[in-house]
Amino acid sequence: MTASRTLSPGRLLTQVAGERQTGVLVVGGHPGGAVYVLEGRVIYAESPAAPGVGELLTASGRLAGRTWQNALDLGTSTARVGRLLVDQGHLTRGELEMCVLGAIYDAAYFALSRASAPADFLPGATHWLGPVVHVDPEAVNDEVARRVRILDEIFPDARVDTTAIAPATRPPRERITLTALQWELLVHADGQRTPADLALLLGKAGFACVQELRRMTAMGLIELPEIPAPGPELVRLPRARGPAVDAQRPVMGPTPVEAAPVARAAVPAPVPEPPRHSVPDDTSATQALYRPPPRLARRKPGAKLPKEVAGEPPPVHQGTDEVLLKRIRTALRALR
Repeated sequence: MTASRTLSPGRLLTQVAGERQTGVLVVGGHPGGAVYVLEGRVIYAESPAAPGVGELLTASGRLAGRTWQNALDLGTSTARVGRLLVDQGHLTRGELEMCVLGAIYDAAYFALSRASAPADFLPGATHWLGPVVHVDPEAVNDEVARRVRILDEIFPDARVDTTAIAPATRPPRERITLTALQWELLVHADGQRTPADLALLLGKAGFACVQELRRMTAMGLIELPEIPAPGPELVRLPRARGPAVDAQRPVMGPTPVEAAPVARAAVPAPVPEPPRHSVPDDTSATQALYRPPPRLARRKPGAKLPKEVAGEPPPVHQGTDEVLLKRIRTALRALR
């Protein structure tokens, strides 16, 4: 079957199921996903925005990480990871089926909920987990549509589903009641984690996290991400005309009038020659712009300064007032 970019992913899945195809429907875009079908029946679905079976089992503590990794190493090549977990006694058949059903409906929402998206069908592909359950594609599409309606009734803005989550800086009211999942989401929301990151961190279903995040957004506990406005156009500042002179260095060349040949061809009328008194020659211009201070002659240590540098001598001290000191001494004795 050829790739289609005009049909919605849900309609393309229905068409594939009607033809009883076996393969994977790959949906592009953000977040996108993949839906695996076996003879027209859905056996698995995955999406970057939803935790898979392995994440759900290990994050909840139902399986140890090494147990899940051993099953992957042994059964990935033959697509029987699920059968190994059941045969080795790590999971019951019912536990595995419930976990796979939850992962299918969770990932299918993110992969099939958009009205249009780039989608390709790759025939013959199968998933490494193996066929655990077989779900009717129409039931998957109906569940996706039901979840879309639920989220729109809670808060009709899908920006919360994929952007980084940041809690509000101030609560909207004095008393707020939160569920356990809402509390976990609010505690771990740091302005950088997306709903998919929070779902993987907490080991929860992606749709459940999005549902609670929309509820908290409607309550005013989550800041709604702003739509980036188009940036302003760059404003060019007028360029300075004439030469640039270093303020730390004396001008030892021609004057600015002579050194800056401004584009006179662009001026319609010829520039009149400035008066002679305003343009001195090179020597006078140099002296006017920079005049070094006079240097002092070298003198031997201890020699007196010249009269023109030494200046006036300091005033001569007249001495202390003996009468005033006697009065102060007499007053201090009287205080004893």
